[in-house]
Amino acid sequence: MQVPSRAARPRPGSVGVPAVAPAGPGPSAAAAAMGGKNKQRTKGNLRPSSSGRAAELLAKERGTVPGFIGFGTSQSDLGYVPAIQGAEKVDSLVDADFRMVLRKLSKRDVTTKLKAMQEFGTMCKEREAEVVKGILPYWPRIYCKISLDHDRRVREATQQSFEQLILKVKKHLAPYLKSIMGYWLIAQCDTYSPAASSAKVAFEKAFPSSKQPEALVFCKDEILNVLQDHLLKETADTLSDPQAVPEEEREAKFFRILTCSLLALKKLLSMLPKREMHSLEEKLMSLLSQNKFWKYSKNKVSQVRSAFFELISAFCQHLPEVVKVEASRVCPAVLLSIDDSDAVVCPALWEAVLYTITTIEDCWSHVNARKGVLPKLWTVLREGGRGLATVIYPNLLPFISKVPPDIMEPKLEYFRVFFSSIIQGLSNERTVASPLESSAIITAFMECLCFAVLQKGEEGQSQIHQMLICDQLIPFVSAVLKEPKLQSGPLFYQTAEMLSSWEAKAELSNDDGADKVFQKLLSDFWSHLLKMCRLHVDRLDADKKLLFAISGMLEILHNPKSTMKPNNRKSLKIRFTDEDEFERNTESQKLMEVRNGDSEIQADLQQTSRLRKVPLETLVCNLAELSIVYVNEQKSEEHLRFLSALLNTFSSNRVFQVLLEQGNNVSPAQAESQNEVKAHNRSPSVQFLYLNLITWLKEDWRKDTHFLVDILYSVLHCCNNNDERKVILDDLVKMDLKWVIFLQIIQKACSGTTKLSLVSDWLKGDTLGERLVMLADDLCHLGLKPRAASSGSASSERWTLLSLVLSQHIKSESLIGETFVERIIDKLQAALSKAKDLSEAGDTEPSVSFICDVASSFFSSVKGCLLMPSSEDLLLTIFQLCAQRQDATHLTDVLVCKLKHTWMSGVNSLVHQLQGTQKQSTFLLKAALWVKNQVQSSSLDVKRLQVLISAVSDLLLKLMEADGQSGCLVRAYVEHVTPNKIEWGKLHESLCSEWMHKSLLEGRLSMNCEPLGSSVKLCGTTKLPGHLCTSALLSKMVLLQLKNHVVHGNNDVERKKIDNIIAELLYSLQWIEELENPPYLLLEYLHMLEEMHITYEEFSTLSSTANLQQTIFDRSEEHGRLWSLTMAKVIRAESAVSWERKELFKTTEGFLPLTEGRLHTLQCLSSFLIEEEKRELVSHCVARLTTCTQTELSSTDGAFGYLSILNSCLKDRSIDCDDLLPAVLKIIISWKNDNEDSFLFSCSLKEASAQLLGFNIEMMRYLPLLLKYSAAPLADNEWDFLMCSMLAWLETTSESRLLYHIPLVQIFACVSCDLASALSAYFEAAAPDSTANLPKNLVSEWKEFFSEGIHNLLLPLLVKITGETKNASEGSFQNSVLSSLGETLTYISKDQFLNHKLPPKFVPGQKTNLPDKLQTLLNTLCPLLLFRARPVQVSVYHMLHKLMPELPKFDDEDLKSYGDEEEELALSPPAALMSILATQELLLENILECIPVGEFAIIQPLSDEFCLVLGYLLTWKLTLAFFKAASSQLRVLYSQYLRRTKSLNKLLYHLFRLMPENPVFSGPTSEVPNKDTKTFFTEELHLDVKGTGVLSSQIPHLACSVYHITLKDLPAMVRLWWNSCEKRVFNVVDKFTSKYVSSVLSSQEISSVQTSTQLFNGMTVKARSAAREVIATYSVDDIFIELIIQLPSNYPLGSITVESGKRVGVAVQQWRNWMLQLSTYLTHQNGSIMEGLSLWKNNVDKRFEGVEDCMICFSVIHGSNYSLPKKVCRTCKKKFHSACLYKWFSSSNKSTCPLCRETFL
Repeated sequence: MQVPSRAARPRPGSVGVPAVAPAGPGPSAAAAAMGGKNKQRTKGNLRPSSSGRAAELLAKERGTVPGFIGFGTSQSDLGYVPAIQGAEKVDSLVDADFRMVLRKLSKRDVTTKLKAMQEFGTMCKEREAEVVKGILPYWPRIYCKISLDHDRRVREATQQSFEQLILKVKKHLAPYLKSIMGYWLIAQCDTYSPAASSAKVAFEKAFPSSKQPEALVFCKDEILNVLQDHLLKETADTLSDPQAVPEEEREAKFFRILTCSLLALKKLLSMLPKREMHSLEEKLMSLLSQNKFWKYSKNKVSQVRSAFFELISAFCQHLPEVVKVEASRVCPAVLLSIDDSDAVVCPALWEAVLYTITTIEDCWSHVNARKGVLPKLWTVLREGGRGLATVIYPNLLPFISKVPPDIMEPKLEYFRVFFSSIIQGLSNERTVASPLESSAIITAFMECLCFAVLQKGEEGQSQIHQMLICDQLIPFVSAVLKEPKLQSGPLFYQTAEMLSSWEAKAELSNDDGADKVFQKLLSDFWSHLLKMCRLHVDRLDADKKLLFAISGMLEILHNPKSTMKPNNRKSLKIRFTDEDEFERNTESQKLMEVRNGDSEIQADLQQTSRLRKVPLETLVCNLAELSIVYVNEQKSEEHLRFLSALLNTFSSNRVFQVLLEQGNNVSPAQAESQNEVKAHNRSPSVQFLYLNLITWLKEDWRKDTHFLVDILYSVLHCCNNNDERKVILDDLVKMDLKWVIFLQIIQKACSGTTKLSLVSDWLKGDTLGERLVMLADDLCHLGLKPRAASSGSASSERWTLLSLVLSQHIKSESLIGETFVERIIDKLQAALSKAKDLSEAGDTEPSVSFICDVASSFFSSVKGCLLMPSSEDLLLTIFQLCAQRQDATHLTDVLVCKLKHTWMSGVNSLVHQLQGTQKQSTFLLKAALWVKNQVQSSSLDVKRLQVLISAVSDLLLKLMEADGQSGCLVRAYVEHVTPNKIEWGKLHESLCSEWMHKSLLEGRLSMNCEPLGSSVKLCGTTKLPGHLCTSALLSKMVLLQLKNHVVHGNNDVERKKIDNIIAELLYSLQWIEELENPPYLLLEYLHMLEEMHITYEEFSTLSSTANLQQTIFDRSEEHGRLWSLTMAKVIRAESAVSWERKELFKTTEGFLPLTEGRLHTLQCLSSFLIEEEKRELVSHCVARLTTCTQTELSSTDGAFGYLSILNSCLKDRSIDCDDLLPAVLKIIISWKNDNEDSFLFSCSLKEASAQLLGFNIEMMRYLPLLLKYSAAPLADNEWDFLMCSMLAWLETTSESRLLYHIPLVQIFACVSCDLASALSAYFEAAAPDSTANLPKNLVSEWKEFFSEGIHNLLLPLLVKITGETKNASEGSFQNSVLSSLGETLTYISKDQFLNHKLPPKFVPGQKTNLPDKLQTLLNTLCPLLLFRARPVQVSVYHMLHKLMPELPKFDDEDLKSYGDEEEELALSPPAALMSILATQELLLENILECIPVGEFAIIQPLSDEFCLVLGYLLTWKLTLAFFKAASSQLRVLYSQYLRRTKSLNKLLYHLFRLMPENPVFSGPTSEVPNKDTKTFFTEELHLDVKGTGVLSSQIPHLACSVYHITLKDLPAMVRLWWNSCEKRVFNVVDKFTSKYVSSVLSSQEISSVQTSTQLFNGMTVKARSAAREVIATYSVDDIFIELIIQLPSNYPLGSITVESGKRVGVAVQQWRNWMLQLSTYLTHQNGSIMEGLSLWKNNVDKRFEGVEDCMICFSVIHGSNYSLPKKVCRTCKKKFHSACLYKWFSSSNKSTCPLCRETFL
């Protein structure tokens, strides 16, 4: 069949896919096959070209469709998939979506193919089976092509999709199997594992394992055809298109397919049944006959070679006959490649080698073994297998076993070369570095050696054996001994096994004399081993590691089972049991293991062959003898260690005898002592101990003594009985040996029962016990000496020894006697107690650390230890150290952690031990009493309290863990810590009485006696009151109880105790809350409570609070005062409903008679009562007031008490009782008429009783409430009483100013001022219609007499109080008086202010235009802006603010006296104000200079800095108010003054430190709803004297207010400052102003224009708020001018732009001048736009009136001082402004006229 032309063939890379478009008639095949997307289409060609249609047309013309040209398709067979005829029929069978996917699969792009294949798999899974079957005719072509794709992801996806296809179509795939199977098999051998795995999965899904061979048999011919083509015909260029695919990619694909094909053939051979093999022989023979196939053994690609050798192995396995036929090709291909060192090839190669030499008997006849094979093998062995020893060496034994004898000849040389090569290979660096490789070589060596020894041959056998032992094995052992990395290998174990085998054979007597042979072998081995060992040992510089290796080797040879072989693992079983049982089991298990091990060793020793024991012991004796000589003569440490190792394994009297014999060369004195020792001790081992070992042990220079202790145990092992051993060890204790030796003796004893049994009697003995007690005493005293100079390591070893003897237990018994344990613990506790009192930080740390380690080990490991009194005392001492702050104990963090761990482990042990006994713990009792004393002593600060609470919490948690749900220990502990009733009372008294000030002042409580309690000032205290510490600690304890459910809900007694404790905590918190300015210590305390979750909220989440409320209510009713405030706080927190309050309240009658407790309870409850209850209470009070006698007026159960309750009820207008209020006033007037002495009118309070003070205070509190809430009009006499009483009480206040330190007097003063304020506010707010209801002349009397009387009393009083003290922080009581006094003074009218009665006050040298009275007022009040009390500063500001508009007029008159001759005039604002400002600037500079401009400085409220900044900003507000009230001309002079002093610049810099970055207003805003964000610039600042607002935001808000006013009233000066700022500040100011201020100012400016009432003759002004524009239209006669003023986005910092509107009748030049003038006025004048326009209009008017422009500024009116041009040049007659001319002269340095240049005279 003819191959179609190239044009008709599908391109390599294309896949046969049905056309998407249906076939139709075309002009011709050529036309259909041509064309492109972008080409002009031929006329009549209705469709674009299609390769599918072209193929169809070719079929019509030629009668056939070209077959699918597969990979490797020969010309005789045009494809394995028959072409489908008739594209029309095919199209109808294929789903449209599948057609699209198949089309994508023909693309070259990898991503497109991958996604298409994944989509294909999904579609196969999801579509119906019938739809999927339609694609089957096309699938073979696609699969055969794409399963060999270069991209591995595509191949994997192909196999996964194929799996889905198989699952869907199942048996319908059968007709296409032959087409697919060859490629499927290749895919299963893919070099990319995931792809191969997916193909195998698909194969398994298609065929069960039993059917798989049948499927392969069915397709075997087609498979072989595909594989043969790939192996013999295909090339890289035929598999891929050379024009489209790079060469590197083509080659990679070719070699991959080659590898896969070889592996696929191997797979085929392994899976086909044997009966089918013969049918393949012919085809396979043709494959094996091809030279190209055999060349694959030398292919450059390792994967190809590996696959080739795997295939050869498969041939040998499954078709040995075929292999034998081709033996001449197989043997050289395999055996001559034996040196291939590629890691990929090597395993397959050696498998093929072994199969080859096994399958082909005459294989050696096809190769030259001596020249071609063995030399290559020797090279590989000499190089250690080239990194492949684990692969190669296990194959050596089977390999040499198959080498025929004739090739081995001569055997001696053969084996010599073989073993020498192996030994040489072992010395390779890479081999030594790898334990696996070296182990493989050693194992192979020993296997081959045993094989060689067993080879029978009469001739030369003894020589071979001699060579193997002397020249191979012994050098091999020597080489391993010299290399530390090889010493842990298997050589010594395998040598021992080999010897055991030889010994077994040597003991069997045979006729053939084999036993003699093996005896000779053993004899040679031991003699040569001895020589070799002596050679290594008999050197002064013997290598330590080498000696260690020799001893290890001898130990293994002596007993190979006693040491664990490498990779020997015991199987372990795990079981969880009770803790104690587990420990006992573990202990006994260990003992059993050790015993079993020991018994096994003994058994093995007994079973050791005589052939082994005798030569081995001889060898050891030789080496020991050699070593002792070096030790005695050369003092060789290495030889002594070697001797120790030998004796450890071979501890026999024979060896000791040899050692003694070598010590004969001694002095006469030593000889005498030797004889003495021999007389007492016949045993050689004991003699060796006394003569040699003790000498070595006493050597001080020796640091390491472990090996000497091993020798000691060897000696003890040779002793006859335990008594002899105890005598020896007691002798050692009495000698002056180092403690580390005894530590090592005991450590080794604890490591195994064998050694422990040797020394157990000695450990329990008195000699050692007494010595250890002395050691503990010495150590503790040594550590406590200041700066003790002791060796750290020696000390550490002694502490370790103590810890070991205390904590180590065998069979639940201590190592040493129980009495000695107690005595040692006593010593440790005494030492810690002393350490606690020492003050020097570093001295005790090492000792404390060591004691801590010892105690921790003792507590955690010894059962029942804490039932000893000494142990509990030690535990208490450690707990105390942990519960104190580190600066008290001088312990480091690490040490504290260690101590904490110690006492917690101790407590853990203690509670576990207490559970099983009825004993009480003295530790818990003592610890509780110590803690109680700590918290009640008022000696703790916050940090110390926190440490104490943490320690107690840890202790409680430990107790809870042990207690479980019973909680006995916990409850007992809490009970011990809790104070009794008397102690609580003392703790209450210790709290200072400062708390009362705020509650009395606010009227929440009323008192008519002097308050009790501590009078200690809190400001300087550094220690917390005992009540706070106790309540915090106990609250934490009960909260822990509740959280861990230790408290039982039904236990009322327990609940009551808990409620009492939480009540005390709330009492403490309320005390802090009531303090006006709590010190930082208390704030820190509150923060600590939050951090430790000691809060009421925490309690309420854990428990019901109903009982707690009742408890607090009972206390309130009994004691009142702070308990009542606490009760109110709890009710408010709980938001309790009315009936619950009623439940607490019960009935009003229940409170009779009134006591202080009941009074305070009612006062605090009043705000929670509903209206009916309140009304009932008020009615009851009024009724009781009517019945009060004169003697009951000031008593608690009289007028004072019921007035107090009445005032509390009336505080918030929640009841309607207008009818009752006037009645009370009438009652008060009747009291006054009957007993005026009870009313403290116009007198000094020096002699007044507290009861009378309280009574008068309550009356004064009532009167403002009457004014506020009473709707009924008052009678004349009632008004007279009200106002006269107010004035009389004020006079009393004024006269008693020196008594303000008394709390009740202070309250009296405040309340009297508040009454005056209430009356002032009443009359000030009274509307004309409401005054009609008042008595005639009442308002005028108020204004003319009473109001003036108030201020004539109070203004001097303010001056006197502030003059007597510089600030109010010295006595905070003054602040409240000053607040009330200041608030009253803010109602002073301007006229009363100007007519003050203050004494004259003048300052020398002060320039002023003010009248004397006004100047006196300024000089008196301005300095009070510096006063360190906010109320004074704010009230003075309010007073002065009323004066500011009155002051500029006095400078106006003086302005006329100034001529305009001077350059730039300046005028100071009021001098009194400016001097204060200068002082404030100096002080403020010191505070704020360190803060960069633009960073927000946080000012602490009410601090000195707060008052200073507040005064400074208020001073500026007054200055700006003064500035605003001045005329334009004066403003210029004032601004000039501010510029010269740079005061404004300083202000602006300070403002940008005081204004927040985000000035958002968080307080209550104005009622007008606005969606915009409220800021400090949009909301007005209200400065109240009493500071009702948030103080923290007052300074930022005030700073923003000042900046706002400054920008509004002094825009030109701010603009000037801004332009002179450095770049960073410039940007900060610009950004801040644009964002927050400009919009506010712009809208205000536009609004002021819109609402302005100012009228201009000839000019109209309009404003556009949206566009921020002002339009001014000026018209005169025929002239019409329109100017548009545009405000910038950063107004007023940026320049205002003036744009031209319409203009008629004005020249261009003149027009420009006028625009420039307006721009200048708006930019440089400190005023509004309207003022600028007014100035400009005057200028233009003057121009039209004929006044000439100044020829310098081209303006008629000067922009700054508003003067006209008056200076005339005598030459040119032109006029100039004085200021312009002066600036001209100074800048030009000439005095000539600017125009004519003549000298200006």
